[in-house]
Amino acid sequence: MPGTWNRVFSDEFNATSLDGSKWNSNWLGCSGCVTKPVNSAEASAYSPSQVSVSDGSLHLKLIEKPTTVGGTTYPYVSGLVNTNGKAQFTYGAFEARIYAPSAGTKMANWPAFWTDGQNWPTDGEMDIMEGLGGSACYHFHSDAGGPGGCASGTYSGGWHTFGAEWKQGSVTYYYDGKQVGQITSGITSAPMYLILNNGINPDHSGTNVVPADMMVDYVRVWQH
Repeated sequence: MPGTWNRVFSDEFNATSLDGSKWNSNWLGCSGCVTKPVNSAEASAYSPSQVSVSDGSLHLKLIEKPTTVGGTTYPYVSGLVNTNGKAQFTYGAFEARIYAPSAGTKMANWPAFWTDGQNWPTDGEMDIMEGLGGSACYHFHSDAGGPGGCASGTYSGGWHTFGAEWKQGSVTYYYDGKQVGQITSGITSAPMYLILNNGINPDHSGTNVVPADMMVDYVRVWQH
């Protein structure tokens, strides 16, 4: 992403366990708890047991295991991490290098790298990479709507970088260092925290592959 930047957050995942000073390992629940999914359309609960760090990568593992949370039983359990309460940002450049689940040349399941504010959708939601219908897609949700699109090309079956530059009035998206889209309507300015999750949903996913491991080599955030 062009410009002069100062790194304000990063995790290279070179340790042997998740850095608890940076990340939570479920969806807005107590430490160590299994939580419900982010979206009611998802078919997996999120458990810290499905989050690990090894061989220089974060692993978010989706498996078939009926799991009951809050009276609802989900057929799968998967991994999610977020920085809520530990790191949040207004504007900047965001990037992660990800090995997404794949089904041939298509992205499988519903993996995502995104940011969210404390009051959805008023504070905004920036989807940097969201696997939808087998493609890598980007959106920005707010009270004004959820404009976005999907990138042409193949972004599964190997390592790819997914990034976004968020500034006043616009978000520009970069996949593997190339601009793939820009959104200039409904852009908010409230602080947002980072989220990575390996979701699954029959209606949103192109093809469901289970078990599946979403791997993350690094996450980095820069600001001017």
